[in-house]
Amino acid sequence: MSKEDNLCCPVLFPSNDLSKKLSLKYGYKEWMISRFLNYVPNPEELLEYIDKRENLHTYIRTNTLKISPRVLKKRLLEKGFILSDTILDEVFEIINPSSCTPAPAPAEVSSSQMYHNVLSQNSFSCVQKHESKPPKSMLPSLGSTIEYLRGYYYIQDLSSCIAVNELEILYSDNLVVLDMAAAPGGKTTHIAQRLNNKGLIVACESKPQRLSSLVFNLSRCFVKNTTVFNMRSEEVKNLGIKFDRVLLDAPCTCEGIIQKDISRKKSRTSRDLEICSDLQKKMIIAGFEVLKPNGLMIYSTCSFAPEENEMVVQHLIDNFRDAQIEPVELGTEGLTKFHEFHFVEEMNQTKRFYPHFHDTNGFFIAKIRKESKSSGV
Repeated sequence: MSKEDNLCCPVLFPSNDLSKKLSLKYGYKEWMISRFLNYVPNPEELLEYIDKRENLHTYIRTNTLKISPRVLKKRLLEKGFILSDTILDEVFEIINPSSCTPAPAPAEVSSSQMYHNVLSQNSFSCVQKHESKPPKSMLPSLGSTIEYLRGYYYIQDLSSCIAVNELEILYSDNLVVLDMAAAPGGKTTHIAQRLNNKGLIVACESKPQRLSSLVFNLSRCFVKNTTVFNMRSEEVKNLGIKFDRVLLDAPCTCEGIIQKDISRKKSRTSRDLEICSDLQKKMIIAGFEVLKPNGLMIYSTCSFAPEENEMVVQHLIDNFRDAQIEPVELGTEGLTKFHEFHFVEEMNQTKRFYPHFHDTNGFFIAKIRKESKSSGV
């Protein structure tokens, strides 16, 4: 795909009887449904799945700067929460996040069972799903427990945690890491605990109104190694810093979180998609330029749209010969073609996450290595 083709955005598809029917049934703008039918696997199953509130999954990430996963799990079980292990040791699914009656904890699952099937299109949860929900009771909300206020955990989707896991940060690594769109701080605090508060994190946030949530969460989670800049990430080169790792969880149209925010069924336009894709291309170029040779970059969004995912990665590959896609372990393979566009063969090593397959938000992760021998734009 040429650089010129890569600028053609967004791709719209003609209306048909099925798109009209599904648009009316589920309350979406029809142009969105027409697109889903062309790049989402089992699209009708996805629409049915996210239309049901009971299919919404809630995850928390243990803040190991303050507590161990084992101790946190014990404390929350004692409060009446039902916890399920996931593919990441520090992340738990909360089976009864709202006010539900305490119930016995699910049986423990062995590591061999845990890893069985996780590389397929199955949920990453490690226990069987509960067939029915228990009756209501007086459990506190997850955002009001003593454990939350003390920073023992962060309410964060599993897909988001997997993105940080792919940065390949070993515990207590002394690395310099850039978080390009940091607020409200979920991934920033996760990186900090992987570094065990060592090294340096530069957290950029362009919107002043979002800084308070970022600073609050850094403080609540006992993060000591992070410097916050109120600046556009596209200008990060002006800091004069080179980074071992770069995380760009890019601003996007958020198609993947419609289940949590149903207003997005009708609040987004094709123009929003075009604006986001253009910004994402600028940001991924800026992040790659400040990456050290042999450094690693993670690009992610909570969108299904190829224009915000594979097309953005392809834009980077087209402009930098030293940008190499590396395999992401979990999820469904990224697209190697979309409409008339064809991407590099390695694009299948990027990964997509679908609510109806993985019990997570809709999400996309690309892992990009800067080769040691530099050859820029």
